[in-house]
Order: sequence, then C-alpha cells, then structure tokens
Amino acid sequence: MKCLLQRVRAASVRVDGSIVGEIQQGLLIFVGLERHDGETELARMAERLLGYRVFADAEGRMNLSVRDIAGEVLLVSQFTLAADTRKGMRPGFSTAAAPDAAEPLFNTFVTRVSESGLNVETGRFGADMQVSLTNDGPVTFLLEV
Repeated sequence: MKCLLQRVRAASVRVDGSIVGEIQQGLLIFVGLERHDGETELARMAERLLGYRVFADAEGRMNLSVRDIAGEVLLVSQFTLAADTRKGMRPGFSTAAAPDAAEPLFNTFVTRVSESGLNVETGRFGADMQVSLTNDGPVTFLLEV
C-alpha cells in the first residue's frame, strides 16, 4: 500500500464538473492499493497517516499531526501509485490491486480513517477526477506499508 500525502490549505475533487469532496486545512492523500494489501496494511497505514507529524508547532517545527490540529482529510483512490516504474518507458500495473478487490479495500480504509473523528472526504472510486489543491509548504511525502 502506498499513500502520497500532501499538507494542504485546501483541496477538492470534481467529477463531471461537480465537487464530490472538499476540505480546508489538512491532508490530501492519494491512495494506491496493491494486490497483497489487506486489513493489516489498511490499519497500519491509517495509523501512520493520522499520526504523521507534518504540521508546524509553535516553534515552526513539523511536530504536529492532522489529529493534533483537528485538520481535515481528503482521500482519493489512485491506482497509478501502485505502478511498477523501475524499468522501461511505460508503467506496469501488475502490482496494483484489481478494481473489484481495491474498491472494498478503499471503502474500508475510508471507514478506518473516519473513525478518527476528523472530517473525512473522498473522491469517487474509479471515476475520472480533477483534483485541485493548495499545497502548504510544499510538503509532500510518500508512505508505504
């Protein structure tokens, strides 16, 4: 499982011209699910994302998590994160979870993150989405479990 997280001042997702998910200060997280992912990976990644310290404390150091600042979370399924890009000029997707397996995993992941009590928004699984964001920093990290 791979998640690309971006610290944002605001972010939104549009599908067919309509906003389906929108947040203010918090984390925009692109979620890439791989074939071997299951409950263990979902639980570990949810805990890491919610506790990952990327927000500034009073001294300006990245010591606070999205939980600490009561920020918002926007989760966007992005199977291209699971691509194998180690060789060649075209990504391979044999490592990515098939859509019929990935969708329930993504939904379970959304539930796990939502259990934090934070406002959690999502894109639409499998849709052609347009994502807008104001990256704060910029701060971007790739987490893997």
